[in-house]
Amino acid sequence: MRHEIIRIRHEAKRRTLSVQQVERLSPAMIRIVFGGKELADFASAAFDDHVKLFFPNGEEAIKRDYTPRAFDRKAERLTIDFALHEAGPATDWAAAATAGDTIDIGGPRMSTIVPEDYDWWILVGDEASLPAIARRLEEMPHGAPVTALVAVCGSEEEQCLATDAALDLVWVHRPLDRANEPDAMIAALASIEPRDGDGFVWIAGESTFARAIRAEFIERRGHPHPWIKARGYWKKGAPGAHEKLDD
Repeated sequence: MRHEIIRIRHEAKRRTLSVQQVERLSPAMIRIVFGGKELADFASAAFDDHVKLFFPNGEEAIKRDYTPRAFDRKAERLTIDFALHEAGPATDWAAAATAGDTIDIGGPRMSTIVPEDYDWWILVGDEASLPAIARRLEEMPHGAPVTALVAVCGSEEEQCLATDAALDLVWVHRPLDRANEPDAMIAALASIEPRDGDGFVWIAGESTFARAIRAEFIERRGHPHPWIKARGYWKKGAPGAHEKLDD
């Protein structure tokens, strides 16, 4: 069947990993490479998988969701990029992390595989979803038509994104305190010409922002519901929020 989405369940397992490497990608993005023998049976089959990290916070750890940016099974290395938002246990931990630190992770529980038989793709997101977008671009087939629009605070937060796809990349600048406002992204989308054929639209980021962009495609552009996926990766003023926005 054309455009058949496949869901793969993984064994629920909690692992303790150690920090091997820390790299500052931009003023507000930190890359941390984790290692450990417990990664021998780790699996991440989809670009937008998420794992839970358990950050120390007194007697009870704080849980936050993050995208596996890359995974090297042979080397037993898991890479996660941390977008630094408001101060809190997750941001504080990532900003202070050094080689040898340890942390527990859980998941991913499920991978949702979107087939590559679409004629084109549009990826829309912000800093929090940039790791997933970057991974998707790296994994796309050679020459696949894809437009990626990413909202960040400024040019200092832009990254070089590697891909073999036919990429049209648009950076949208707005202050972080306006990350929930969709106006700048909607204006950028207005310049994107519609393509012929079937297209898949993937949206993630701040929940209010992502919901508004989803409405832009479905209500104003008439994009088919089954060919769109939207997620709220975080919510302004609500630490730890992670929302599925599809009907």
